[in-house]
Amino acid sequence: MRRLFAAAIAIVAAATALAAVAAEAPLIERTKLFGNPSRSAGRISPDGKWLSWLAPRDGMMNIWVAPVADPTKAQPLTAEKVRPIREYFWSPDASMLLFLNDKGGDENFLLYGVDVASGTQKLLTPFDKTRVEIFGQSRHVKDRLLIGLNNRDPRWHDVYSLDLKTGKLTLVLKNDGFGGFGVDEQLRVRTATKPRAGGGVDIYRIANGVVAAKPDETIGFEDSDTAPVGFTVDGKTQYWIDSRGRDTAALVAQDMKTNRRTVVAKDARADIDNAITNPATGRIDAYAVNYLKREWKPLNAAIKPDLTYLKTHLKGEATVTSRTDADTLWTVVADPVSRPVTTYLYDRKAKRLTKMFTGRPELETATLADMHPVEIKTRDGLTEVSYLTLPPGSDTKSSGIPDHPVPMVLLVHGGPWGRDEYGNNGLHQWLANRGYAVLSPNYRASTGFGKKYVAAGNLQWGLKMHDDLIDAVDWAVKNGVTTRGKVAIMGGSYGGYATLAGLTFTPDAFACGVDIVGPSNLNTLLEAIPAYWTSGREQMYRRMGDPRTPAGQAVLKAASPLFKADAISKPLLIGQGANDPRVNQREAGQIVAAMKAKNIPVTYILFPDEGHGFARPENNIAFFATSEAFLAKCLGGRAEPYGQAFAGSSITSPYGAQFAPGLQAALADHSPVGTAAPGR
Repeated sequence: MRRLFAAAIAIVAAATALAAVAAEAPLIERTKLFGNPSRSAGRISPDGKWLSWLAPRDGMMNIWVAPVADPTKAQPLTAEKVRPIREYFWSPDASMLLFLNDKGGDENFLLYGVDVASGTQKLLTPFDKTRVEIFGQSRHVKDRLLIGLNNRDPRWHDVYSLDLKTGKLTLVLKNDGFGGFGVDEQLRVRTATKPRAGGGVDIYRIANGVVAAKPDETIGFEDSDTAPVGFTVDGKTQYWIDSRGRDTAALVAQDMKTNRRTVVAKDARADIDNAITNPATGRIDAYAVNYLKREWKPLNAAIKPDLTYLKTHLKGEATVTSRTDADTLWTVVADPVSRPVTTYLYDRKAKRLTKMFTGRPELETATLADMHPVEIKTRDGLTEVSYLTLPPGSDTKSSGIPDHPVPMVLLVHGGPWGRDEYGNNGLHQWLANRGYAVLSPNYRASTGFGKKYVAAGNLQWGLKMHDDLIDAVDWAVKNGVTTRGKVAIMGGSYGGYATLAGLTFTPDAFACGVDIVGPSNLNTLLEAIPAYWTSGREQMYRRMGDPRTPAGQAVLKAASPLFKADAISKPLLIGQGANDPRVNQREAGQIVAAMKAKNIPVTYILFPDEGHGFARPENNIAFFATSEAFLAKCLGGRAEPYGQAFAGSSITSPYGAQFAPGLQAALADHSPVGTAAPGR
């Protein structure tokens, strides 16, 4: 009786704490978190005359330009109406802006160019079922790019020279088996990488367009992420990110004449993460290491005062995003984590920062949460770097632990060969504002922490990789962040798989799950991966299980949540893009069908105009509106009413709308858009 009374008091205390958090932090509208930013991706042209950025035009993200001398004279340069522009760059001569876009999320990205002076736009790669890769661009060759096209053979990208003035494509190298190329600053193809059986790669030298008969060097499977990353302008030095002979990848300079290699930078905690390259020489001016947080370190004494100035005058991490040819002006992004990200123009000579824009100014007055890096020990002694965000006001002692346990969402990153990192994170801010702690663990197989950590995830889908997630939950419970029975799991891609694994392999560990484009059957996942992933197949098979062998198929089947779907006993929400080329629609359809056959409730959301993830803000808002109502019922947090959350979205629910709070009514009031054949 005494124990029951104590438990009741604890529940009341937790509810009171959650109510206090809600009172202190006004609800942030979904549109402010997931709608179009006011501006993003600020850049300066190579000649220093123009500023550019992405911003809405008629509700769709497009490219805008303005004179550096008068940014108030900004004009939209593109007029995309169906698919937002998410990636763009300047031509070397600053006469054009170029961007990549696909159709409905199919990831067949084509290249477009728009003339700055006239506004004339061209499709530079007018091919069907083709994915463009950018192999080389140079500040010292102004009139062309080297690109890859897989329109001849979908597995391999032939190398073409693209004349930016005329649009003429000239074949440079026919590709019959190379996964990548090293291109120097004169746009000469110097090296080629060929996958080996067993997961390694061979590196071949190329001279005058002729590939050497024998590989120059061989890289084993364990070092398969080792790769050349660029040349100096004189072509005498090639840089590598190289893990051979060490655990964490170092920055290495190779003398192309003598083959002598010099370690330029290394760190025992983490791989070299990023670099700033000198526009005049091509030499690396500074590099970054990202363990708990990213740290920039100068190699060139001339840049050290600039990095010191930026660190002193900007709050949070400062990242250089573009530099002029003369290297006098930079664009710099500052991420203060608990404030919106802001972009500045930096004048090196004057040592002056001028604010260009804040990406989401509507959040400047919002109560945003800080992010806490934490190190969590796994049951077998590994360290998973993780990131914890708490509901604003829940941690009055600023200890990184809430005053009372709160409901928690375990937010699992995709890949799995990727990582979470410190910074302003929209999903963390949204969930924290709704009253949840958010924990993002870098489980084994996550990249950036050395090759041994990646290798520890080999053949461990649903096994030790999943144990790491459970260990993260156990850490949160032990440290008073949350309580058992009040933890949801959520994620996209591998994070979606982890959600399904969590509800099938450990059905009592989580209160509910939100799966976004996650695979349910690893054998059918690998059957359906795109042809242009051919160069990486051997590595995937070594790390996941080889579907070409009965033993490998058995490993993959054992790790597939589909075959344990009848163990699901907790609420599940699934989001899927109909055009997803990586995790195709069958992955969601299979597990929904299996659950339906067993009369197990599941809610399935499908977007006809999306792929691997949701690019259109209207669709993101619609899905997260559904998700927060779902989580509120499951964990007891807050939710903004649906209202107009589905406006402009293509959201459909092929099955299970009745199992998600308010979804049926919201769908009944909505006429889906974008359900015709996907356009650009």
